[in-house]
Amino acid sequence: MERPAEDSRSLLVDGLARDLRSLAGKLKRRLREQSGAGDMSLSQIAVLLRLEKEGPATTSSLARAEGMRPQSMGAVIAALENAGLIAGRPDPHDGRRIILSLTDTCRTWIEQGRAARQDWLCRTIEARFSPAEQEQLAAALGLLGRLVDD
Repeated sequence: MERPAEDSRSLLVDGLARDLRSLAGKLKRRLREQSGAGDMSLSQIAVLLRLEKEGPATTSSLARAEGMRPQSMGAVIAALENAGLIAGRPDPHDGRRIILSLTDTCRTWIEQGRAARQDWLCRTIEARFSPAEQEQLAAALGLLGRLVDD
């Protein structure tokens, strides 16, 4: 049988987890508003970020990585190609396969989006938090980092 202090601690942890998830979601939405991603789907953004981090890939490898059917990934790829954000070229080792990569336009768009999010965060932190609160925020980030570090 749990003691009252353990029960109280469990309720605190449950509330912290709920509030943290909610806050993270709101922050993510606010950052997305600043980036100009606008009408892009989460799948499209995920593909662009994967290509940026991991380099060129085929539609089938992207589908596997994102847990999608190749046909569904094909629709995502087509929209990104039509927007001029990715381009395909034949695989030099297997001409039947197409290797997809980010365009220069996309790389510029990603950099501008990151800069806009960084600028918004800096301005917002400076406007809404006193120097002492900024120090508290820095300490809290250290704690939050431990949530995701292995």
